[in-house]
Amino acid sequence: SVEVDRIIRDCKLELGNSLFTIDLIPLGHGSFDVIVGMDWLSKNKAVIVCHEKVVEIPIKEGGILRVHEERIWRAAKSLMNAKVDEPRISDIPVVRDFTDVFPEDLSGLPPQRQVEFRIDLIPGATPVAKSPYSLAPSKMQELSRKL
Repeated sequence: SVEVDRIIRDCKLELGNSLFTIDLIPLGHGSFDVIVGMDWLSKNKAVIVCHEKVVEIPIKEGGILRVHEERIWRAAKSLMNAKVDEPRISDIPVVRDFTDVFPEDLSGLPPQRQVEFRIDLIPGATPVAKSPYSLAPSKMQELSRKL
């Protein structure tokens, strides 16, 4: 598993003559690899043509951008040279608004607790379809009339 603690939003990705916006997650493995996820591909209505090793992306001008493996490597290499400003904790609006609640150093997860809180799930179990509280029949009719 990979732990991720930051996202670099609204990076520019140039493929061919087209410019796209993408959110990047640094993986911290010594090199900067770009993994284009399903969310980005579906947002840009991309089609993966497996037997050709091509990704087809519709572009605003009305055509289709065909990205081959070699082009992807060139784009990734140009991203490796990009400089990124590291976000600071004080840049997060909620933290800035409630400085008295948040500690100065948010360097990681909270410390290990004596009691581990969790809800054990049973594989294949379905949620209970039952109202959390019962109503008198007259109140139930009134509620269904309003809804």
